Amino acid sequence: MEQEKKRRLFKRHGQKHIAKPINRYIWTRISFSVGAILVNLLLAWLASILHLPLYLDMVGTVFVSMIGGSFSGLIVAVLTCILITPINHIGLYFSLVSVMIALTTAWFVRRKLVDRPSSIPVLILVLALISGVFGTCFQWLLLGEPQFEEVRQTAQMMAGDSAAGYFFCSMLLSVGLNLFDKGISVGLALLARHFVPKHVREGIWNSGWRQKPLGEAEIREINRQSADMGRSLRFRMAVMVLMSTLLVSVVLIRISLSVDSQKQRDEHLIIAESTAVMVKQYVDPDLVDAYLRSELPAQECTLEGYQEARKMIRNLVDSYDAVSEIHVVQYRNERSYVIFSSLPEETEPVVLGSGVPLEVNEEYIYDQLEVGETPPMVSVEYAGQTYLLDYSPFYNESGQCKGYVVVSIAEGATLGFEKEYLTRTLLVFLGFFVLILGYELWEVGHYLIYPIGSLSLAAEGFLTGIEDQEQLDANVRRIRKLNIHTGDELEKLYKAICEMASGTAEQVRSIRHFAEATARMQNGLIVTMADMVENRDSDTGAHIQKTAAYVKIIAEGLKKHGYYAEKLTPQYIANVVMSAPLHDVGKINIPDAVLNKPGKLTEEEFEIMKTHTTHGKRIMDQAINTVGGENYLKEARNMAAFHHERWDGKGYPEGLHGQVIPLSARIMAVADVFDALTSPRVYKPAFPLEKAVQILEEGAGTQFDPKCVEVFLDEMPEVKKVLKKYQRV
Repeated sequence: MEQEKKRRLFKRHGQKHIAKPINRYIWTRISFSVGAILVNLLLAWLASILHLPLYLDMVGTVFVSMIGGSFSGLIVAVLTCILITPINHIGLYFSLVSVMIALTTAWFVRRKLVDRPSSIPVLILVLALISGVFGTCFQWLLLGEPQFEEVRQTAQMMAGDSAAGYFFCSMLLSVGLNLFDKGISVGLALLARHFVPKHVREGIWNSGWRQKPLGEAEIREINRQSADMGRSLRFRMAVMVLMSTLLVSVVLIRISLSVDSQKQRDEHLIIAESTAVMVKQYVDPDLVDAYLRSELPAQECTLEGYQEARKMIRNLVDSYDAVSEIHVVQYRNERSYVIFSSLPEETEPVVLGSGVPLEVNEEYIYDQLEVGETPPMVSVEYAGQTYLLDYSPFYNESGQCKGYVVVSIAEGATLGFEKEYLTRTLLVFLGFFVLILGYELWEVGHYLIYPIGSLSLAAEGFLTGIEDQEQLDANVRRIRKLNIHTGDELEKLYKAICEMASGTAEQVRSIRHFAEATARMQNGLIVTMADMVENRDSDTGAHIQKTAAYVKIIAEGLKKHGYYAEKLTPQYIANVVMSAPLHDVGKINIPDAVLNKPGKLTEEEFEIMKTHTTHGKRIMDQAINTVGGENYLKEARNMAAFHHERWDGKGYPEGLHGQVIPLSARIMAVADVFDALTSPRVYKPAFPLEKAVQILEEGAGTQFDPKCVEVFLDEMPEVKKVLKKYQRV
């Protein structure tokens, strides 16, 4: 009745709908994150207007990382770096430092280290080292020196003229300042955390779960399983996210760099063209031939407008950082004639009218001019330096080309821009990359890895506990308590597994009830058959009950000692104990005159009595063929046929010896003889216990399996309990 009540309750529980909890702490998490960003900005603004050599922009990041975990900390860190740019113009490029601080703080909280006062200085020191070391490197990459004036002056004073010393001194000072800065941040964050109720902190920390939140031990077990698998799902997803993010980022950076580089070249072309226009305003095309015919050094030419134009050209070079050189040249007869040059006289003296052979790039230009085309901007190498050259023709009033204004822009300006752009982009990218990677891993973990890992562990427990109905029901409840609500195919799979587990438990319960009913029927058959024999034998009071109890003691004793371990399974022991009452079933065919004779049997009568073993074997074979009870009646047949065999081979009916005798029959031999010795018969009184034990000890290794005798005697306290229970009144 009790079992049926439990079954109905479990079935009703198993059919209960799996609810999706509305996690109200998600909005609390969002509110805290927004507030943390505002606190970061406010404190950074105060530090800026007070001209403090501090940042104070990590208080909110540390606080949110403490109550919301790494992902919330990453969000606050990156958004703060984006929004802080008006206060700190290089703040955006410190996103990597910010996310590293968020991750470190969350790690300390996850390991429960922030609850230990001794760990707080360690946290502050680690955060200061992260900010000081990486922050100094980033400042030097972006600014070429420390950001704060106080740090610059002190570091220069400490390092003297050593550039390397200046860098390391500035790093040391930065770490020291960050000890103070991060000490304030951690202190304020811990103070704010103290005022948040514990249940709210736990709710916010667990608000990201899409199932029952897992403890550290469960997470470690899931991670251990993943590690044991080698390339686990977590590893594959991490690699996929890493590779896809890197690929997209590299492509975007390359495209952006290419576009900006082309944009700068276009700007340089505009500068070159505008410079050429201004040069043409000071060069009179009608005087060019006169300048060249003078055949004078440039500084000695006094012809109209020459020196004024020469001075103006040099001023133009000084006015534009991008412009490296300006030349006014004329090409004819495959030679170039320099009219004006911005180069100093000591670098390259210009002699008017003195033509020089065309250089390689000029040959290409000359060919272009021969066909009447103006060459585009070209790139040339000269003395290890790359230059962009723009050629702009100028004409006299008759439309005749009198020369070209050549504006040279050093490629180094473009390369410097690309280097600076790449550095800044990389610094920004690293922070966002960690954020993207953290988000992807967080999503994969909470929507895939942990639900699948939890299901895997629960399924293993379900399979291992299938033999015990109570354990099976507990495992079904454990699966349902996972409460996975990812809102996708995994949730559907989880619900299907819940229903399957519940149905399996019910089916096993039904099978177990049927098996129990069958076992009761089998036991009833055995007891009925044994009673039929015992009712004919007036001298075996409670023999079947006592021998069954002794058989159980011996079988369990053998298992406890590790003897015959492969044979003595729980099912085998149950079958032997269940079948023990049938060991004398063959006596049903023994005549009453022999079975109940009060005196000693004659040789002929003893031969008749010995046939009860063969009769018992035949009866049990017929029973096995009739009811198909091979599993449990097989041992009944063995005991009925061979329980009078001896270890030394001198028994009957077949003279088997040693382990050739079935184990169940060897066990029954000890139990049967011991009960015969300690029970009164019509032809003898009961032997004292000591005498019976002595006879068993003497028969060990000859009549009996010595291991069976050993364990039986070891369990003598249990044997005495059986004797006391069934002793005659």
